[in-house]
Amino acid sequence: MISLSKRALFSMVGLMLALSVAGIATAQSTKIEEGFDYRILPMPQPVETKGKVEVIEFFWYGCPHCYDFEPELSAWVKRQPKDVVFRRVPVAFRDDFMPHSQLFYALEALGKGDALNEKVMYAMHKENKRLMTENEIADWVASQGIDRNSFLATYRSFAVVSKARAARQMADAYRIDGVPTIVMQGRYVTSPSIAGTKSKAITVMDYLEQKIRKDKYK
Repeated sequence: MISLSKRALFSMVGLMLALSVAGIATAQSTKIEEGFDYRILPMPQPVETKGKVEVIEFFWYGCPHCYDFEPELSAWVKRQPKDVVFRRVPVAFRDDFMPHSQLFYALEALGKGDALNEKVMYAMHKENKRLMTENEIADWVASQGIDRNSFLATYRSFAVVSKARAARQMADAYRIDGVPTIVMQGRYVTSPSIAGTKSKAITVMDYLEQKIRKDKYK
């Protein structure tokens, strides 16, 4: 018959073994590998700001996966230090998606991007608003308290149309074939679909952020 003290000893050893196995499993599950959790662009693109960690999200307002990833991504952006520069680039995989890119840059030009980007996605994914035509877009923007004529003048402006076209060219240069896609420092590419889950993508972004700093922002 095992004494109480021996029972306690066996229980402690069993617990230590269980914790050890759990620790190994956790370490393995969080292992980050090039080619699996992220990939490297064959032709790195130039960054806009030297001495910073540049993070770009390529997205499309109409993408349900972008909408689903938004809360985790926004939370990640909010906790970043000053050496992290984040920006979004709208992707138009088809000509009829270009109005959404123009909407993004028009709101940005009016200083309303941060306030309305999430509301645009909510309107499309939860309120079933298509926002595919100029009139549909202008009506919705007006419902948000923005002067319709002022918005349309900005939406149709050469600057906004040029930015929308440049964004499409940029997506081609970065070889973006799906959204949401995160590119860091013009070379490291990850996403929830590449990493496997939204939470793993955030973990990979943290890993790449530290790697970029360790490599002196290269």
